[in-house]
Amino acid sequence: MTDRTKIIFGNPIDEKTVRQAEASKNKFIKKYGDDSGASYRFRAADIPVLDFIGAKDLVFSDEAEPLAPNALIVGNIRMGFGHYRISMAMASCARALGFTPYWLDLASFDATGSKMIREQNRLYSMASRISQKSVLFNKFFWEPLNSEGFRQLTYNAKDQKNSELLVPILASLPKDVPYIATHVWPSQAAVHAGLTHVVNAIPDNWPMALHLSEGAVHTVQTEFAYLGYKMMNGFAKEPLKGIPDDQIRMVGRYVDHELLKDLESDNRSRIQRAEEGAPMRFLLTVGGAGAGFDQFLSIVRHLIPHVEAKRAAVIINFGDHRDVYEKMQKALGGIRIQSFFDDYEGVKSYAASIKSGRAEGITAVCSGDIFEAVYATNLLMPACDVLITKPSELAYYPIPKIFMKHIGGHEVYGAVCSQEAGDGTFECPDEKSMNAMIDRVIGDPDLFAHMCRRIDEMKAQGAYDGAYECVRLAAGTSR
Repeated sequence: MTDRTKIIFGNPIDEKTVRQAEASKNKFIKKYGDDSGASYRFRAADIPVLDFIGAKDLVFSDEAEPLAPNALIVGNIRMGFGHYRISMAMASCARALGFTPYWLDLASFDATGSKMIREQNRLYSMASRISQKSVLFNKFFWEPLNSEGFRQLTYNAKDQKNSELLVPILASLPKDVPYIATHVWPSQAAVHAGLTHVVNAIPDNWPMALHLSEGAVHTVQTEFAYLGYKMMNGFAKEPLKGIPDDQIRMVGRYVDHELLKDLESDNRSRIQRAEEGAPMRFLLTVGGAGAGFDQFLSIVRHLIPHVEAKRAAVIINFGDHRDVYEKMQKALGGIRIQSFFDDYEGVKSYAASIKSGRAEGITAVCSGDIFEAVYATNLLMPACDVLITKPSELAYYPIPKIFMKHIGGHEVYGAVCSQEAGDGTFECPDEKSMNAMIDRVIGDPDLFAHMCRRIDEMKAQGAYDGAYECVRLAAGTSR
């Protein structure tokens, strides 16, 4: 296994950072044990929520089960909902292109590397929530870490060393299996394990060394990200050698096949509803970390008069955070809300009914199953008019968007990208700006129709084909 900590894309790393990286890896070994000699095998388990794309979950087994001849593995972790959401897009497009997608969540196993991921994810989620409550913590620690700390090449050096702990999990996989990673750790792990067809699907528009995985093909969703990663701009005080041409591609936005196949029809329905004065359907999504409660509460409070006047309908996917729903209900004084809790079939029926019918009132969706919690947004998106979200992975999805305040500085450029593309608004960081934007979108059908038309134009240009292209790159069939 090549040591990718000391030199990254031809740029040497200082000895102090290398020692710190080795100490970090040894800390996790001391805490969780050394399983470098373990022999892990897999079998495929059904994922009922994703049965329509035939996705299979790879789980540990006493006896190895061979992969399908047309297998494609999506390596991921749960860190919030974003990386799961992108993984679903990859699996969806893989199936559409004739592959059998396998789901490999590296955080889900009883292995040293998995425990390392879960610990870091727990700390990240906790810090996300604290950042929404403490102005000082957010200003002096969380924002700088997410925008500049993760940007530094030395941070990647430490991650490269820690990701070596994940190699035993992947060691039994065929070396030439097409493999798409939707987080950098599964990508680094696959490269360390000797896999040869690895695509590292970078999720954000703000270039950071955190996402580097030398040995994989790096894909980005925008030209802004391409230039930043190609030059590794700002990753160190001095100019760096950049990423070679054969290891970086600008592919477009990562979007599910199911959201693209009827997109033009969905946009026609959106424009028609606006022209007819039907309630505008606002879809709100609570992220996997459960942060941003105060923003959601103020948005819903502002929308209630619009709902009562039949100018708006509100649908909230609380993900797997029922506690956030209960907190909001209490704050709103027990307002009447139609709810679908752990009722995935009910969510599917509701989404189908409003797509062909009328939507009114306030509806809440929540599920303890991670796949249901994430995919409910996909089910509801085609039937809704406007998505209100922080500018994270959903910033790149084909639906008109109003952006809440970001959570972590790396998200800022998601809103900038969408605003420049014309399929979303600028970031609305406070109650006043958010309320004004909601009122403007409801009262200005031309603005809303413009966003819908831009989405149609972007689809025609291939702007949403990123997941298809990632599949082709992993399979070696890219145009």
